[in-house]
Amino acid sequence: MKTVSCIAFTLLFTILLSCTKKDNPPKVDPDPLPPVSFTIPQTRDIVMYEINLRAYSNSGDIHGVTMGLDKIKALGVNVIWLMPIYPIGELHSVNSPYSVKNYTEVNPEFGSLSDLQTLVSEAHSKGMAVILDWVANHTAWDNSWIDNPDWYTRDANGNIVIPPGTNWQDVADLNYDNQEMRLKMIEAMKFWIDTADIDGFRCDAADMVPYDFWQQANEALIGFTTKDLIMLAEGNRNDHFSAGFDLNFSWDFYNQIKKVFNGTSTVSSLFSTNNSEYNNIPARKHKLRFTTNHDESAWDATPMVLFNGKSGALAASAITIFLGGVPLIYDGQEVGVVENIPFFSNSPINWSLNPDMKDDYAKMLHFYASSKVVKEGVLSTYNHASVAAFSFKLETEVVVILVNTKNAVVSYTIPSDLVNTNWTEALSDASITLAGELDLTPYEFLLLKSN
Repeated sequence: MKTVSCIAFTLLFTILLSCTKKDNPPKVDPDPLPPVSFTIPQTRDIVMYEINLRAYSNSGDIHGVTMGLDKIKALGVNVIWLMPIYPIGELHSVNSPYSVKNYTEVNPEFGSLSDLQTLVSEAHSKGMAVILDWVANHTAWDNSWIDNPDWYTRDANGNIVIPPGTNWQDVADLNYDNQEMRLKMIEAMKFWIDTADIDGFRCDAADMVPYDFWQQANEALIGFTTKDLIMLAEGNRNDHFSAGFDLNFSWDFYNQIKKVFNGTSTVSSLFSTNNSEYNNIPARKHKLRFTTNHDESAWDATPMVLFNGKSGALAASAITIFLGGVPLIYDGQEVGVVENIPFFSNSPINWSLNPDMKDDYAKMLHFYASSKVVKEGVLSTYNHASVAAFSFKLETEVVVILVNTKNAVVSYTIPSDLVNTNWTEALSDASITLAGELDLTPYEFLLLKSN
């Protein structure tokens, strides 16, 4: 009787346990796809493309990006930066993807973890890295972390506050004096490397997060993976580099090139800004150069407006891509979207716009990517109020770049060391001889490589 009772009890327990499991199955994340053999590009060789998921495709999701990978690759891109993919907070919400409700989930609006894994795997198979936007300064008000008030900055009355100096009412400021929160943040970053095989992070509002956390996080990530991760800081503090970042934002250059094209500053200011931004930067670290990004195209204006149309936008990009740093293209820029591009709501890009402009961007970026001279050569600049004229020399190879920053014909006197020299224009393959004078049409630019 005792044996039978034990057997019966065991059987009954097994049946009950089985029913319980069936009714409440454990949540299991999809297994990562097998990693693809892929080498993350060195910092100097990066051509980065920022994707606003709500604008990139009609579906406004990760799958829409996967379907566009060949188009992105054809542009000359080797690193994709995805704007935040995480669930968005609903409390005090403005529907901003930078209000993160959960650091280790994919927003159902954008798809699933499996969709992200597929995107990363497909991108790797095409030779492109994928980095995620990481929001370390603040969370949504309904993030579960809010149950730990010590993890957040609080006022004298103990109330959690928004990030000081901002009007960001939809987010709560994190307290980096709290070591437990720091470790949880780093754990969440590791999750995406481990689960989705991502290749690094663009760290939002990096200037607002303490140096010693970034140092701690970068050291932890280096010890976690054999990948040579891409770490990009959205900020311009010099200590980002000693904290372990590879790149930070070239805000000074962006502001200066706008002034040059609107006539309130001269070309020489671009050269001095380039020099000042690179002062004291360690070897193999770089500035990210751009004529727009998601913030600028949403809240400032698109390049088509800032630089007076298609020709001006291309001319500004020619300087920004080639003068120094690592180039960034924001989705829609390459087809000349005129209207502001929101990211709090869906606004699909019309990809049929300006195919000739897209071709010019592709030619510029492919030339940049293939030219060791423009990335490693010695820079020389030539003074002119309206024409950005500069060259790079590496051993016997030379590249000369001439850009008219005015919406008018400019007669440019060729520098003496370039008079009577012969070149091939990189975008058109046309043969060009530089004589005494060269008339440049409005916003015309030439990318000249030595024969």
